[in-house]
Amino acid sequence: MASSLLLEGIHAGYGAVRVIEDVSVAVGAGETVVLLGTNGNGKSTLMKCIMGLVRPAAGRILAQIEGRSHDLTQLSTEQIVDLGIALVPEGRRLFPKLTVEENLLLGAFRRAARAELRRNLEGCFATFPRLAERRGQLAGSMSGGEQQMLALGRALMLAPKILLVDEPSVGLAPLLVSRTIDAIKELKEKLQLTVLMAEQNFTQAVRIADRGYVIVHGRIAVEGRSAEELNNNDLIKKFYLGL
Repeated sequence: MASSLLLEGIHAGYGAVRVIEDVSVAVGAGETVVLLGTNGNGKSTLMKCIMGLVRPAAGRILAQIEGRSHDLTQLSTEQIVDLGIALVPEGRRLFPKLTVEENLLLGAFRRAARAELRRNLEGCFATFPRLAERRGQLAGSMSGGEQQMLALGRALMLAPKILLVDEPSVGLAPLLVSRTIDAIKELKEKLQLTVLMAEQNFTQAVRIADRGYVIVHGRIAVEGRSAEELNNNDLIKKFYLGL
């Protein structure tokens, strides 16, 4: 049973600094939705709100998982992870002095994932053969593209229902960005995931999106009901495509 995510009227920030203003975003069961915007517009803050790392000042975040509704604003980060919601953070946030395999094993945090740890590990290695080849290598000695594979693999070790991916293109060469976006699409289809991806590379993100939103100064400026609608939006043409 596919899972869904609904954010309604989210206001959030850091102390007296308000970053998110009345943001509502819906991610339907089995969808890939992209949250587009340049740096500093609130994409990562919104992701942190979903994971319980930042508490919204107002609004609610509802996750529908296995037929049950959960208000994530009332749960701890540990409880959110235990529901099967995984985050691939901006900048990957690996443990550089641990091996590839050790980083992957740390991803199997929730109880359901621990029960299938070995099977999930082999699944990661089947999905990313390069990680299998380098399972004993220190994460910090890998290339940027390999580290992004490892960050995705670590999220898969959670056996997630909902996958959040924050800025997967950061620090990668254009060819590696394309490969990373393709990998997210393949994982979504293979594992029947629901995906919310924050990204500033419009051209790459919209290739795999069912639909998306543009966030500007902490508010939703554009809601595209399809990838085609996003491509044809005048605001996006002006600020993202230079048309």
